[in-house]
Amino acid sequence: MIRWIVTDLDGTLVGRDLAMVPSGRDALRRFLASGGEVVIATGRMEASALRYYEELGLSGAAILYNGARTVDLGTGAVLRSRHLPADAWKALLDRFDGLPEGVYPVAFSGGEALAVHDVPQLRDYARRDGITLRDPGDWSALAPGEITKCMLIGDPLPDLDIPGTITVRSEATYLEVLPEGATKGAALRELAASRGVPLERVAAIGDNPNDIDMIETAGLGAAVGDGHPEVRAAADVVVGACADGAVADLVELVLSRAGEVAPA
Repeated sequence: MIRWIVTDLDGTLVGRDLAMVPSGRDALRRFLASGGEVVIATGRMEASALRYYEELGLSGAAILYNGARTVDLGTGAVLRSRHLPADAWKALLDRFDGLPEGVYPVAFSGGEALAVHDVPQLRDYARRDGITLRDPGDWSALAPGEITKCMLIGDPLPDLDIPGTITVRSEATYLEVLPEGATKGAALRELAASRGVPLERVAAIGDNPNDIDMIETAGLGAAVGDGHPEVRAAADVVVGACADGAVADLVELVLSRAGEVAPA
């Protein structure tokens, strides 16, 4: 029986209007009331994920920054943290001046989002995520070993191959540069092991390539019906579109298979 449901936010539980799809929200609340646990797994940072965490009434860990940090958003305790190697950050800085026109970097450090450009693409990103971008003045002012992740936002996105990092597409115009080993799947494996939850008792759902290893890690991996083709190919089941209640479909499947949720 499934004990945890791990859900991505944007394009999975959260629609284009930036609100949780009501049927998915209500289904997760039923799952919680039955004794299950819900874990958010997102590329968002703490300040951006918190409103969804609170709306669901959660009280445990959230996987953030696409797996680079796991945080108890109720207490603020950081349970797992990875940073870009200092040499990788320096290599990224060398690439910033040569980025294609219309592509802009955002760096994340110490729970803050930082950007040196004030352009519509970044203002739209900040609005969408409900965050404030702080201008550090100069990228060199940041401590090289304390960068959680870097995002390149725009089009066309470049190909990057920087030692000590991995790259994932979280949206069509978002390229995320993460510390090597910092994935949603790795964070899920570590969190489940620390809580004594067998992975076969975990269901996970997502829509973009950054969700694939999480979906493959879980005992039951679900893809959103209008998600990326690679995600649908990797999943055990494909449910409905985000707006049609993809997460609600997964909850109904879990409850129909089990009859009841195994106690934590």
